[in-house]
Amino acid sequence: MDDHTVKAILFDLDNTLIETSRAGAVAMQKVSELLKTTLGLNDDIIHIICDKFKQKLYRETFDPAAGRSIDEVRVGHWKESIQEAVGSRPAVCSSPSLPTECYYLWKNSRLEVLTLSSEIRTLLKELRVRHKLLLLTNGETQTQREKLVATDCEKFFDAVVVGGEHAEQKPAVSIFRFCFNLLGVEAQDCIMVGDSLDTDIEGGFNAGVRATVWINNTGGAVPDDVAKPDYTVPTTLHLPAILAELK
Repeated sequence: MDDHTVKAILFDLDNTLIETSRAGAVAMQKVSELLKTTLGLNDDIIHIICDKFKQKLYRETFDPAAGRSIDEVRVGHWKESIQEAVGSRPAVCSSPSLPTECYYLWKNSRLEVLTLSSEIRTLLKELRVRHKLLLLTNGETQTQREKLVATDCEKFFDAVVVGGEHAEQKPAVSIFRFCFNLLGVEAQDCIMVGDSLDTDIEGGFNAGVRATVWINNTGGAVPDDVAKPDYTVPTTLHLPAILAELK
């Protein structure tokens, strides 16, 4: 390899290599059907419950030292969401196990849908011939490790780094440096590929990677107050053309 060749590629996982948002939508639909059957609620109330859960998930802070598992925390999200939306209706009070049922239906349905497509698998195999590949994903350890098992994707990478297992997650420079050291490369040898401007693109930029690639699968514009990606593509499958430019 010459000094101008990209030696390593860092990939985000969710909505970069796997369609987590789509899987989440499928899982929410199944929970909605459970709530409708169990509580006899109308679609508007069910939508409120599911939206409240998604908000709690988005704002979630998890501390393993607190003595509760991530499963217990998220069962609590469903319990609170149902109570906040419907209060103490008799049907709710008579279904104490409903939050647990909602959580495991949501969790297991999402994992069942998550997959590494054949096109992405082929791409990763081809890229690994000439590049070191590292998967760098933010998130709570159990949750992200379950996704890795469900998608059987670890075998396509030279290393996997889960943010929840480190003191800092993306966009912290420290976790990028950890990745560079793990692969035995310099920042300028690498590119960062991900769907989040706040974590993947800003983190890669601050860490000094050679280029950042934003997977913009929603078609939105880049806000003025974030780091600008060097490349923007609708899918990771466009990566070979970018690598050809970077030679």
